[in-house]
Amino acid sequence: MVKVGLTGGIGAGKSEVSRMLASYGAVIVDADKIAREVVEPGTPGLAAVTAEFGEDVLSADGTLDRPRLGAIVFADPQKLQALNAIVHPLVGARSVELEAAAGPDAVVVHDVPLLTENGLAPLYDLVVVVDATPDTQLDRLVRLRGMAESEARARMEAQATREKRLAIADLVIDNDGPLEALEPQVRKVWHNLRERTG
Repeated sequence: MVKVGLTGGIGAGKSEVSRMLASYGAVIVDADKIAREVVEPGTPGLAAVTAEFGEDVLSADGTLDRPRLGAIVFADPQKLQALNAIVHPLVGARSVELEAAAGPDAVVVHDVPLLTENGLAPLYDLVVVVDATPDTQLDRLVRLRGMAESEARARMEAQATREKRLAIADLVIDNDGPLEALEPQVRKVWHNLRERTG
């Protein structure tokens, strides 16, 4: 088994790389997806978030109002830390379960947005960073995701710098250009990972 940490700043295109790797046969352990699962209605995770932030972070149907919670935590580093203290251990435990089920010859790709910020690089055999310039990230967040520029900048600033991400990279995928330029790079990374599994 090869354990890969995949990361990149918001808007860098990490999710697209993750989808491509999955199409080649990688087992994807998606931290964001798991983070949503562990705060679904009826979970201990949602109960803990509500206890910390109040009923105001719930939608009318009892689900977590993610935009409302995001607006709270991305404006206050201490509140973001409090949220992470609830969610990260739950995500970690579920990630371990998924990895254990993957099998000995698998390429297991842990898709982790905050890999750099949380010092998780040592947990993986290698780290792949999807890189884009801050201008490209901002453009994608505003144009493709419909974020206000101020919100996009706040989310980018809440993450590690580009330099810090690149400093922990074993392999870098440059996603500053069009989608057609991405696929050949991802395929090359995939062949590299398959070689490591023997």
